[in-house]
Amino acid sequence: MDTIRPYLLFVIWVLLPCHGGSMVFFRSSGEEESKVSGGTRAGTGAALRRSKRGWMWNQFFLQEEYTGTQKQYVGKLQSDLDKGDGTVRYILSGEGADSIFTIEENTGNLHAIKKLDREEKADYLLRIRAVNRTTGLGIEPETEFMVKIHDINDNEPKFSKELYTASVPEMSPVGTSVTQVTATDADDSSYGNSAKLVYSILQGQPYFSVDSDTGIIKTALANMDREKREHYHVVIQAKDMAGQNGGLFGTTTVNITLLDVNDNPPKFLQSTYQFSIPESKGTGSEIGRIKATDIDIGENAEMDYSVIGGDIPDQFEIRTDKATQEGVIIVKQPLDYEKKKEHTLHVQVENSYPDPSFHHNSPFQDTASVKIYLEDVEEPPVFERSSYTMEVKEDADLRIVIGFVSATDHDVTNFNFFASVYRYSIDTRTNVDQLFNIHERNGSIYTQKFLDREESAWHNISVVARELGAEPKSTQQSSRVPVYIRVLDVNDNAPVFDTFYEAYVCEYAKAGQTIQTVSAMDMDDPVGGHRFTFNMAPEEPAQSNFTVQDLGDNTAAILTRRSGFSRLHENIYQVHVVIKDGDQPVQSSTSTIQVHVCACDQDGNVELCSTTALIQTAGLSTGALVAILLCIIILLMIVVLFAAVWRQKKKDPLIISKEDVRDNIVSYNDEGGGEEDTQAFDIGTLQNPQSVEECKLRRDIIPEALYPQVRRAPAPAHENNDVRIFINKKVYENDSSPTALPYDSLATYAYEGNGSVAESLSSLGSANSDRDQDYNYLNDWGPRFRRLADLYETEDCNRYS
Repeated sequence: MDTIRPYLLFVIWVLLPCHGGSMVFFRSSGEEESKVSGGTRAGTGAALRRSKRGWMWNQFFLQEEYTGTQKQYVGKLQSDLDKGDGTVRYILSGEGADSIFTIEENTGNLHAIKKLDREEKADYLLRIRAVNRTTGLGIEPETEFMVKIHDINDNEPKFSKELYTASVPEMSPVGTSVTQVTATDADDSSYGNSAKLVYSILQGQPYFSVDSDTGIIKTALANMDREKREHYHVVIQAKDMAGQNGGLFGTTTVNITLLDVNDNPPKFLQSTYQFSIPESKGTGSEIGRIKATDIDIGENAEMDYSVIGGDIPDQFEIRTDKATQEGVIIVKQPLDYEKKKEHTLHVQVENSYPDPSFHHNSPFQDTASVKIYLEDVEEPPVFERSSYTMEVKEDADLRIVIGFVSATDHDVTNFNFFASVYRYSIDTRTNVDQLFNIHERNGSIYTQKFLDREESAWHNISVVARELGAEPKSTQQSSRVPVYIRVLDVNDNAPVFDTFYEAYVCEYAKAGQTIQTVSAMDMDDPVGGHRFTFNMAPEEPAQSNFTVQDLGDNTAAILTRRSGFSRLHENIYQVHVVIKDGDQPVQSSTSTIQVHVCACDQDGNVELCSTTALIQTAGLSTGALVAILLCIIILLMIVVLFAAVWRQKKKDPLIISKEDVRDNIVSYNDEGGGEEDTQAFDIGTLQNPQSVEECKLRRDIIPEALYPQVRRAPAPAHENNDVRIFINKKVYENDSSPTALPYDSLATYAYEGNGSVAESLSSLGSANSDRDQDYNYLNDWGPRFRRLADLYETEDCNRYS
């Protein structure tokens, strides 16, 4: 660099205070130009003339990547005031001062002490100052200048990616764009050709090409077939210096894949396929699979299979398995080896998504033949019909044959000796009432019970035919068929009224007035429909009052034959109507209508009839009336029951103590003889009142009482021979006694009879007190009366004496 003389000079403004403000520059001509303040030269009065200055430079250029061993000379900076005597000192500052750039203090020579890289930094801004070495004062003001790094071609082009991937449809025309590659050069594109790039293809011809300026890769060969080659490895180069020799370059790799298009039709692997299946294959069963191939991929390889012909095209169908792209042959209708032993199908396969742009090459479909051979198997018997319909009259006799069913065996080979032996039976679940039966050999169905169409007009049964094998343990093969039996109608039911009729007639009704219209019903179902006729019953007592008129439309009107009806004379009439049907044999019945005589207003509205008629007029039926009456009775019973319970709870007991002083009937379960048996009853006692003491006090009241005893002489025995009179008298005496209790009590009038040793034990015959009695005789009665004797001992009696 020392041999290269700078061709640009840096001009520095120098301020000269001693010269009166003049400035000195470095000029390219070397001439000095000065400016004097005030416009006159010092020492003279002459006017100064401004001379033209030369060009002023403010930047230096330095080439990058210097590889020499010496410092790199940049240029020289020198003031016009520097006389070369060493009195001027140059000071450098700014970017890279002293680290990258240095200046010679005495001469102003600028050097670079490091190798510079323009791609790291393209320019440096520096400042220079000239000072007096002795005084340190500036003789030139500080000024800026720039050092620019001059570029050299030291960077090769670089691609944005090391590896590109791209794709293009197969069979694309020449010039189809595939992708674009881009490279950059760090050198200065504004200076020379260091950064001018040119693209070229190093690997990938003749299939692809690249645009030298843009880097766009295009197809260069027509009809590239993916099925022959799918992947391509292409190498692209980018070279600077406009591609000239000596330029730097970079490379990248582009992997290009051909995309599939539907340019190939599907093909069967073979022209004929064969399958062997048993004839027992049911509808919907799979027979086998066939497979076509398509060298395309993805949806371009999806196929659809179809049956396009054959001896019985509707016998089978073919479906496409989308997962495996196979054609699945399916049984569409039942197979029969005895009818046809083999079948031929013509099937076709085609793409599901064909591309019309490639149809000119070849038809995008293929065909093949399928042979299906049936194998004979032992089959159950087959009925000649899928169902049977039979008819029988409802009055048919028992065991009347109503029809036949028949089953056959189509097997041509005898698997066993009993192959043609069938047994017919009726499924008991369809013949619960056992109305029908079947002959197990010939299949004749006959009645087993009498039928009634009115109960059931149709009967559905199931007949089973079984084929028995020769071996006892062999499986029984059977089949069944539905049999529909219709019961035909016979005119065996008489017509009757379709509902219960009850008519009303006003007392002032006139003759010929319609009081009711009636219709009939018949459980039979004649072919031509019902035709009923209505007539008055012969010898009908009400004929003089009412008549029946047939209206001709299966209805009749009940008419009055006279006027002047009276409820007081007769309020209900019975009208008997004879109804006949129009079928053979003619069936008839007699139905009755009740006609109530009612009082009506002037408009004919019923006002008053009998109880039933009145209720009917009010809209209440007999059943409703009965229900209302029952409810009323139940409510009354509930009220009475609650009243009785309430009254019972309110009544206080008369005696709370355990001891009841009233007479009680005591039963001694001891056997005794004669008159000593207290359980015996002697009616003679009631008839012999002589033994009854007069007016004995009752022990269920307090005798000391308050009221004097009333004694009445007993009636003579001959006057009271009737027990009823005796009892009534006693009742009267008890009721009239002022000492009688105010509540119900038990009063007994029984006596032991005459001849008793103990005489009467009743308290009714006792004296006013126990003191008047002698009870010592009780000790003679024996152990049975020991307890009673202890109660009435003589010592106890003396205490009251």
